[in-house]
Amino acid sequence: MIVWINGAFSAGKTSAARELIDLIPNSTFYDPERIGGELRNLLPQKRLAEVTDYQDLPIWRRLVVDTAAALLAEVGGMLVVPMTLLRQEYRDEIFGGLAARRIAVCHVLLSADETILRGRIAAREELVDDPEGSERVRQWAYEHIEPYRAALSWLAADAHVIDTSALTPAQTAVQIADAVRTGAAGSCEIVQTPEPTAETVAAGVLLFDEADRVLLVDPTYKPGWEFPGGVVESGEAPARAGMREVREEIGIELVDVPRLLVVDWEPPRPPAFGGLRLIFDGGTLDSAAAGRLVLPGSELRGWRFVTEEEAAGLLPPNRYERLRWALRARERSAVLNLEAGVPVG
Repeated sequence: MIVWINGAFSAGKTSAARELIDLIPNSTFYDPERIGGELRNLLPQKRLAEVTDYQDLPIWRRLVVDTAAALLAEVGGMLVVPMTLLRQEYRDEIFGGLAARRIAVCHVLLSADETILRGRIAAREELVDDPEGSERVRQWAYEHIEPYRAALSWLAADAHVIDTSALTPAQTAVQIADAVRTGAAGSCEIVQTPEPTAETVAAGVLLFDEADRVLLVDPTYKPGWEFPGGVVESGEAPARAGMREVREEIGIELVDVPRLLVVDWEPPRPPAFGGLRLIFDGGTLDSAAAGRLVLPGSELRGWRFVTEEEAAGLLPPNRYERLRWALRARERSAVLNLEAGVPVG
């Protein structure tokens, strides 16, 4: 299990985490910030120059998950992780990756009044011998107060909140330990999708509204939007798998078997195995049917009908290319064969 301590910079995460490992038997302190520091030595400067924060590097998010899993396999017990995550899609990717490895995450948010945060930031002295460096650290922390405030709406709904405005790190640690022990801070309800061990076949279903916009859903366990669908189970027909996923994910029962639009071969790109991705036309949902749409809170947090142009800003590039060609196939009443999102044959 992991106790993930989130919050604004200077909320007291690291100090509380170090106190917490003395209160929870067989617990280990794990700071993902160290991974970010090492990436500065491993990655080419050209790649590092493309981002302003190491959290924007996919390799960092992947290594955070892989290192946590390796640590737990090595030492067992519980990991205590003080790490700010203010972008919901990064929280989804990391927590979803941990859930896929059957690692439960207890998400705790340390909250403090903005005046308290600013006072703590002003008093920080990490770089005593480098006043300019200390000022850069303080300025960076100040700049992240607004993103923290913007993230509070989903953070407060997702995590167990502890107000640290009047607490010492030791008092904060006691409250976290009590919340974990009593279950007040329960495991995050992130869907646990097992990591694939070989190529997979997945079926997605496009559903349209009366304005011919396509339905997208927002998964809680991975970044980016998606169409309803999922992995085809052993012995299951792909079109039937798509119908099952639509029923399970959004509560819509498709009467007719959907028509195939696209077969896309996704090449293996480690650590992913790739496989076949099939897109089906599920038809049009009238306003009454759309009104019956229901989301499972642990798997999907939102849905919307979008135009093709709007989808470009929501879907990851490979899914958008798949959608784009599926829409062309629908217009032509054809089936298109793709390789890595590009038509062939």
